Amino acid sequence: MTRIVAGLVLLSVLSVPALTPKTEKKSVGAELVPAGALYSPRVLVGDTLYISGLQGTDPQTHTLPHDFGQEAKNCLANVGRVLKDSGMDYANVVSLQIYLVDIAQFQEVNSLYKEYFESPFPSRTTVQVSKLSLGSHIEIAAIARK
Repeated sequence: MTRIVAGLVLLSVLSVPALTPKTEKKSVGAELVPAGALYSPRVLVGDTLYISGLQGTDPQTHTLPHDFGQEAKNCLANVGRVLKDSGMDYANVVSLQIYLVDIAQFQEVNSLYKEYFESPFPSRTTVQVSKLSLGSHIEIAAIARK
């Protein structure tokens, strides 16, 4: 009985918001989005990096290629750039969300995926959407951990 009461007291003390340290959220990479954008391209919370949806734009020209395969490669490479800028690489990725305008292109994406990720693979969700901004055919969001 004493253990139960002590446990409940400890639990109630740990749940008091004033005693729980606030998690520091750090937005990084603001240079990757246009001025006035209402999102952060990546947010670092502790050792966890949250990468906003990235598209397959060419990093030099900021345009989308006409070929889906190249667009998908650029998209995965853009994820890699953000990871590298954050001191991480593809091995740090724990979860991916892939958005495709045409789910029939899933096999092509899956083939490319194997060039960037190794077992144990990150968790992954792939869904078809009706439309993406800029006329993109693919967008990838990711979560990585040091």
